[in-house]
Amino acid sequence: MKQGTLQRVGTAVHPSFPCPQRLLPRVVRISPHRGGVRIAIVAESFLPLMNGVTHSILRVLEHLQERGDEVMVIAPSTQDAQTTEVVSGAVVHRVPSVPLAGYANVRVAMGGVSRVKRILADFAPDVVHLASPFVLGWRAVQAADQLGIPSVAIYQTEVPSYMGRYGIPFMENWAWARVENIHLLASRTLAPSSFALNQLRGRGIRRVGMWRRGVDTERFAPEKYDAGWRASVTPGGQRIIGYVGRLAVEKQVQDLAVLADIPNTQLVIVGDGPQRSVLEAALPDAVFTGFLGGEDLARAVASFDLFVHPGEFETFCQTIQEAMACGVPVVATGRGGPLDLVQNSRTGWLYEPGNLDALRGHVLDLMGDDAKRRAFAVTAQAAVQGRTWTALSAELVGHYEDVIAGRPLVEHVQRNGGLPHPTQHRNTGNTLLHGKRRS
Repeated sequence: MKQGTLQRVGTAVHPSFPCPQRLLPRVVRISPHRGGVRIAIVAESFLPLMNGVTHSILRVLEHLQERGDEVMVIAPSTQDAQTTEVVSGAVVHRVPSVPLAGYANVRVAMGGVSRVKRILADFAPDVVHLASPFVLGWRAVQAADQLGIPSVAIYQTEVPSYMGRYGIPFMENWAWARVENIHLLASRTLAPSSFALNQLRGRGIRRVGMWRRGVDTERFAPEKYDAGWRASVTPGGQRIIGYVGRLAVEKQVQDLAVLADIPNTQLVIVGDGPQRSVLEAALPDAVFTGFLGGEDLARAVASFDLFVHPGEFETFCQTIQEAMACGVPVVATGRGGPLDLVQNSRTGWLYEPGNLDALRGHVLDLMGDDAKRRAFAVTAQAAVQGRTWTALSAELVGHYEDVIAGRPLVEHVQRNGGLPHPTQHRNTGNTLLHGKRRS
């Protein structure tokens, strides 16, 4: 038989889906498999929406393209007619979606499990990558399980905790049940921080390992400091307290109001989102730049004097890593991903969630002590060196290969030096902080 011949060979992937003419069984595939690994990435959100989920997928796609793997992305449809259907060599398969109420640029996929099952059966991947699964990802993990395809679920968004912020706290238990069902069904779950790892283990999810995030230390570097950009946002030459992220309720950007009257400082908010008009009213003296990406974002972050992040529901917080790579110290909440990233009294400060007096005190401490701020900056930059996307993506491929081969997580852990103890954070100087909100 000539290479590339398409035939019905062997049995179908699943009895409900007889092998179509262009689908070969996963074990005896002749072609169209190009070699390497065939991966279906199911993205809860994707381009043109830029967020942490999309950013991670794009970096992984670049790595998989360099390896020569065959990749398809399944993502919600978009109303943007200019949206590309091929990204870093991966074909993007759009499924029908509707805008999320109050957040028009976020799309929620519609349809049932059968639609996703047909797409997966047609592509016949070796593994399914579930990127921050919740709605579309829930259908995809069921489809993969029914088709006998292993899956790797990337836990990235603490959706259940958002429910209270959005005024529907009665939905939180339902949302946690959804998260548990997804990750119990997945072949393997990967959490981005020790806090998230412990959180999932505490909910009975045992096949969970660690997969952190890389940072581009060439793009995000102290050398990107731009005096011209600083002058454009601080004509008076004030020191810059900067935030980068979505302007959404769960990010708690309004907490930064406690910093508004610190002498000789300028609060700069980089990002966009549904709360922008509300925040502009709440923070009238702040500079709002709107969304920045690429080199524009790198220049802005490198030009900050201090980075602040008030959100309590970050499973990782990539923007903290990017600030540190630029040599900018950080003040953030002592919950979630920041616990692993910020080392108290070395690269920045963590404050008890809700303790806005502590947030203000830590900012005053660093903005009032140039020598300390410079020392923290040097240590912050050094702390993130080596966390490349190439290394982190190669680690992810190792997880793909494990679940394809049926190897247990313990073997991966043993090969890669182990995971933190369930109650221990990598940043041993930090303790898990809890507290009620104080204004």
